Amino acid sequence: MLSEQSAATVRATLPAVGAAIGEITERFYGRLFAAHPELLRDLFNRGNQASGAQKQALAGSIAAFATHLVDNPDQRPDAMLGRIAHKHASLGVAPEHYPIVHEHLFAAIAEVLGEAVTPEVAAAWTEVYWLMANALVAIEKRLYEESGSTGRRPWEVVERIEETADVVTFRLRPADGGPVRDFRAGQYVSVQVELADGARQIRQYSLSGAPGETLRQFSVKRVQGAGATPDGEVSNHLHARVRAGDVVHLSEPYGDLVLDTDAETPLLLASAGIGVTPMVAMLADLAAGGHRGPVTVVHGDRSPADHALRTDHEHYAEKLADASVHFFYERDAEAGTRTGLVDLAGIAVPASTRAYLCGPLPFMRAVRAQLIEKGVAPAGIHYEVFGPDLGLARQGS
Repeated sequence: MLSEQSAATVRATLPAVGAAIGEITERFYGRLFAAHPELLRDLFNRGNQASGAQKQALAGSIAAFATHLVDNPDQRPDAMLGRIAHKHASLGVAPEHYPIVHEHLFAAIAEVLGEAVTPEVAAAWTEVYWLMANALVAIEKRLYEESGSTGRRPWEVVERIEETADVVTFRLRPADGGPVRDFRAGQYVSVQVELADGARQIRQYSLSGAPGETLRQFSVKRVQGAGATPDGEVSNHLHARVRAGDVVHLSEPYGDLVLDTDAETPLLLASAGIGVTPMVAMLADLAAGGHRGPVTVVHGDRSPADHALRTDHEHYAEKLADASVHFFYERDAEAGTRTGLVDLAGIAVPASTRAYLCGPLPFMRAVRAQLIEKGVAPAGIHYEVFGPDLGLARQGS
């Protein structure tokens, strides 16, 4: 853990670093991509870079890790590290990437903070960085060993299903004819495609099919930009160009939002929009395993027509011994569904519930707060973020 001398220095300088970390990360990425343009082309999400989301995520993770170290010197934030490591492993991040990041990050810190970065300050924050980096390298090494791979494999699209106007499901088999590794419900794969400019961009998509199948299935919502946020490069490419017979490259499954329960535990699976994808896989797994405990299924969407995988959502819930289904639609709600945003006020949720959430951050924050008000322990609330994690992690698992 962090040495006492470094902990004192980090504690004293954390406010200054925190206040400047937005500018620090801006300069860091500028330096990094000038020296290594291939990282922006083939590893980092160019859309998140353009919108600034990735910069916020990096700033948040560094500040959160440093704060945890000084507040809890004998405890490592394994939940946060594990979530980051799963993302890194799905992207193929390697140990040799960490010295590159260190070089450009600390050059940016020195540029922004100037004379305030004394040798003592530099040494203390270097210690913080390598504590975090070495922990991630160790977790990622274990994940690679478990998956048997550090890269991506070609998969052929065998079926394309138009779920809604903006969501398409792809079903794929290994192009090399090799075996398919099983996955845990809730996990995702990284999908790499080559774009028109030659960039090989990567995005993560939850596996929406049932575990144990010989095909991989993931569902993609077309991301349409607004304001400073550009259209999603990969989602629009997949929608416009990828058909049956085409080949894309997939990582092995990763992700820590996985079912971890016994057959009697009350569960709540809450989603909004395309966040439905891991929940459908979880429901399929529960149905196949004969889960006997109560399962509360909650989903919010713009309208029934926008509710991707709704047939599967209902089908797997109906196969459970004790399930209640609550769908909320902002418009065109049908009989048996509700109008408006997701609201747990009228839904019975036992305090012993283990909850899984996936959807936009405002949705997950609201549902999490409602669950805590109902007596559900924060440690029993788990979530998945599509894109950079911008803060829910700092509120607990």
